Amino acid sequence: MATRTFAVASFTTEAVADGVGMANSKYMGLKGGSATQRTKIMSVYVAGLESSTSSPQKLLLAFDSTVVVNPTALTTGESDTEDDPATAALGAPVISFTAQGTTAPARAKKYIQSCAFNAIGGITNIRFPYGQEPCIVGASANAGEVSLSGFTGTTPAVISASIKFETL
Repeated sequence: MATRTFAVASFTTEAVADGVGMANSKYMGLKGGSATQRTKIMSVYVAGLESSTSSPQKLLLAFDSTVVVNPTALTTGESDTEDDPATAALGAPVISFTAQGTTAPARAKKYIQSCAFNAIGGITNIRFPYGQEPCIVGASANAGEVSLSGFTGTTPAVISASIKFETL
């Protein structure tokens, strides 16, 4: 078992309807590393970084109906790091991403958690109870990939976020 934290220091959200491809650097995504891999999501933390404008956020952690194709490597201010430095490398690590080369992920109407708050300093911190953590299984649509993204009505705003997960 390997516990990791996928963190993005800052990105600007956007409002996206279910089933619509997401724009690069406007979401956070996790995709299973193999067809049988099981990964549980332990917590989600989101904080608003706007300094002066009220910016309601209607973020959803949800399964994706279209999975990413050719996710690009994480860039400056983005990381996927093991919580314990002694963690052995996985043969098929979970893929964390914020952008793609070809096919963009699209959110399914299979919501796991709502993270609503105001980006002018608001915070949402969700810790799933032990034994009740949502899981992604495999690497295919509707079960093997999740994203944290803005839903219709979200006001574009700068936020910071992290997702803690464990590969089983």
